[in-house]
Amino acid sequence: MDERVKNLLRDGGIDMQGLLDRCMGSEALLIRLLKKFPADTTYVRLSTAMEAGDAEAALEASHTLKGVCANLSFTNLFTLLDKQVHALRTDDKAGAQALMPHIKQAYAAVLRAIEENLS
Repeated sequence: MDERVKNLLRDGGIDMQGLLDRCMGSEALLIRLLKKFPADTTYVRLSTAMEAGDAEAALEASHTLKGVCANLSFTNLFTLLDKQVHALRTDDKAGAQALMPHIKQAYAAVLRAIEENLS
């Protein structure tokens, strides 16, 4: 993978060195994992649950997506989801909802970086 692509992915919110370390230096594995992310439906489940006011389903989806983001080194999105999980666990539904525009923006940035540079 050339440096330009790495920089574009990094600009999208992906800690490329962290992910490469998790992939034991294998760029092929890194690319394969990133290409799978757009098919993941957890963000849709999170959005739907938040819109419906279903805190239990939102917590499950937010926690699941947080784990995916940790494994793929999506640092900004992970941090936002970590805050949302905490808010949902402490019954701060308004705080969890207030994070959704930021989560949506960070999610879109990661998705765009992957789709535009690895398709």
